[in-house]
Amino acid sequence: MIFRNKRSSIKKTNILSQDELIKHYGINSYEFTHQEKKEIFVCSKVKEFDLIELDQLLQTVGWSRRPIRRVKRALEFSILVVGLWRHDEKFPRLVGFARCTGDGIIEATIWDVAINPVYQGLGLGKELMKYILQELKKIGISKVTLFADAEVVSFYKRQGWELEPKGSKCAFWYAN
Repeated sequence: MIFRNKRSSIKKTNILSQDELIKHYGINSYEFTHQEKKEIFVCSKVKEFDLIELDQLLQTVGWSRRPIRRVKRALEFSILVVGLWRHDEKFPRLVGFARCTGDGIIEATIWDVAINPVYQGLGLGKELMKYILQELKKIGISKVTLFADAEVVSFYKRQGWELEPKGSKCAFWYAN
């Protein structure tokens, strides 16, 4: 059972039927809504990415452009790739993304966490991180490392990540 902060405007929902959720986003997808936006969001590790849409999302958050062929290869070599989608039956929009590398057995590192600025501050990044950690736990990962720019370290610290000694770039999470 998951307990949510009563002030949270994120709610787990079952608005989409299980069949519809699997059809659009694949098995083990996680659906939720944001009360203010009144939209359905879905985290999925199965739904394929349009690499152009991913590139646009990453540019929107201020990252420099990366060659598409290298991004495709990085995704292929990742142990977990997660998209956060704003649900639309005909045209779901990618609004968040993250990927993990590692040995797939004991340790993983989270990279490239991004939420479209239009949706930042709504708790979507927190939900994306919860989903990632849950999926990593399912495959037995017990130690997760994360590299983040200094300006977003506080976001991870509020979620219980332990900072490396200098407290500026790297954080750690351990399964309980």
